[in-house]
Amino acid sequence: MHQHHVNLALQIVPQVASEKVYAVVDEAISIIQQSGLKYRVCPFETVMEGPYDQVMEVVRLAQEACFKAGAGQLLVYVKIQNNQERSVTIEDKTGKYD
Repeated sequence: MHQHHVNLALQIVPQVASEKVYAVVDEAISIIQQSGLKYRVCPFETVMEGPYDQVMEVVRLAQEACFKAGAGQLLVYVKIQNNQERSVTIEDKTGKYD
């Protein structure tokens, strides 16, 4: 079975002192950047594109990175767009605005 690409939006809100939030979130973004997936950092979340299992593994690794950076608890918000017939791309939704 061919695995189509999905779009996944990830927002992690770490429970840390307010002055440390961006530093912890930067660790999660670093994991996404190193993943090799197509991604776009947005003000409230980061959107990734790739095979379902691969983007979900990045979600797991991003959480681990936040814990290693000192977060005691995380609120993790995930949105997935999946299509049975074809891949879902970032460009499909935002290309006309770029």
